[in-house]
Amino acid sequence: MASFEELLDAWDGERTVIHRDRDGDAWIFVCLHSTALGPAAGGTRLKTYDTPADGLRDAMRLSAGMTSKLAVAGLPFGGGKAVLAVREIPQGQKRRELLERYGDLIASLGGSYFTSSDVNTGPEDMDIIGERTEHVFGRSEANGGGGNPGPHTAVGVYHGIRASLAHVFGSDDPNGRSVLVQGAGNVGASLAEQLRAAGARVLAADVDEARASAVGDAVVPADAVYDTECDVYAPCALGATLNEETIDRLRCRVVAGSANNQLAEPADAQRLREREILYAPDYVINAGGAVGLFGVEHEGWDQSQLDAAFERIGETLSAIYARADRDGITTAEAADRLAADRLSAAG
Repeated sequence: MASFEELLDAWDGERTVIHRDRDGDAWIFVCLHSTALGPAAGGTRLKTYDTPADGLRDAMRLSAGMTSKLAVAGLPFGGGKAVLAVREIPQGQKRRELLERYGDLIASLGGSYFTSSDVNTGPEDMDIIGERTEHVFGRSEANGGGGNPGPHTAVGVYHGIRASLAHVFGSDDPNGRSVLVQGAGNVGASLAEQLRAAGARVLAADVDEARASAVGDAVVPADAVYDTECDVYAPCALGATLNEETIDRLRCRVVAGSANNQLAEPADAQRLREREILYAPDYVINAGGAVGLFGVEHEGWDQSQLDAAFERIGETLSAIYARADRDGITTAEAADRLAADRLSAAG
C-alpha cells in the first residue's frame, strides 16, 4: 500500500493540502491538480476509506479528472477535488462542525479552490460551508445557490445521447430508439423522463426494482443489463461497469451515461471501438452539473443561456467523434487530446 510520500512523489498535480481534523476524527485532503485555466474546482466527497492514503489517492485521481472535464466543457476553472475521509459518516452537530472547519480551510486557500457537492454531500452541506467561505457552488436555492446539480447533469447527458444517435444512425431523434438507463437515481430518473418525453423506449435497471419501474417503460434485472438488446446503454450509477468481460456481452450501439469512471481500465476504450460501439467519454457527457452551477451561480445565466450551454455538450461530443474517426483513435483519446489542446493554449 502506497504511503502519503509515495503518492505525492508520483502525482502530477500542483498542490495538495493534507489536514488531520482530530476533533472530527477525519482526514481532509484538498487536491489542486491544475490552475492553468483558472482556480481549481471540484466536489467534496465525504466517505469512509480503509486507510487515509486511500482517501488521498481518490482525491488525486478525481482532481485530475476534473481538469479534463472543465477544460473540455470550456469553463474558466482548473481541476480540483476534496475528500473528507472519516471512520463513519457524521450526522447532526458533528457533521456541521466538521463542515465548518472544512469551510475555514477552503477560505484559507484564498480563492484557489472552489468546491461543490459530491458523494454523500448535497446542497444543505454546501450551505454550511458557504457560511465560512464564498468559494462554494451548489448551495440550496433558498440560499441563493443552484441547488441539486443532478437535473443539469441529466440534460447534458440527454443532448449527448442525441449527438451519439446522430453519429451512429444519421438522426439525433430519440423517437423509437431504446435506451437502457442503469441507475434510477437523481440523474437517471431525470434522464429517463426526458427520453420518454422525446418518444424513446426506456428500459430501466436499478438494485431497487420499484424505483426502476417508476421511471421506465420496462424493467431490466440489474444483473442482465449487459445482455439486453438496446440502441443505447446509459450507465448512470456506479463506475467501472465497462471491462473486458462486460464489453463482450454488450448488445448496444452506443454507451452514453452519467456515471463517472465508466471504463475499468484505459484499454476498454479500444475494446469498445473494436466492437463498433460508440463511447461517449464520461467526463464530457456528464459535465452538465458543473456547467449548470457555473451558469446559475457565477454568471447569472437565464434559461435560454443554460439551454444553449447544455446543447454545446452534444456539439462537443460530435467534434470528438469526428476527430476519433479522422485520426483512427478511440473517442476517449480524442477527448483527452481536446482537453490537452485547451490546457496547452492556456499556457
